Amino acid sequence: MKLKKGDNVIVIAGKDKGKKGKIVRVLPAENKIVVEGLNISKKHQRPRKSGEKGQVIKMAMPIHASNVMIVDPKTEKGSRIGKKVVGDTKVRIARKSSQEI
Repeated sequence: MKLKKGDNVIVIAGKDKGKKGKIVRVLPAENKIVVEGLNISKKHQRPRKSGEKGQVIKMAMPIHASNVMIVDPKTEKGSRIGKKVVGDTKVRIARKSSQEI
C-alpha cells in the first residue's frame, strides 16, 4: 500500500467526494484507511456501569484506499504516487509535480 499514516488525502468517490483529510489509521490487510473527520458513522454504545446512560458516538469508519488520492504539496490537488531513488534511499513523489511527499 502506497498510503501512509499522516498523509493528506482527497476523497475521489463516495458520499464525501471532494473533501480533504489526514490519514489516522491504515489497514493494509483490508486495503482500507481511516481519514480524520470523513466517512462518519454513528455507533450506539451500551452503558458500561450500572446507573450510567448509553450514548451515541460519531466515528470515522474505514474507506477503501482506491477511493482516495494523495494531495499534491504544490498544486493542492489529487495526484498519483511514484517512487524515485535519491542517493541511497527511495522517496515517494507526487506524479503531477514530481515533489517529494
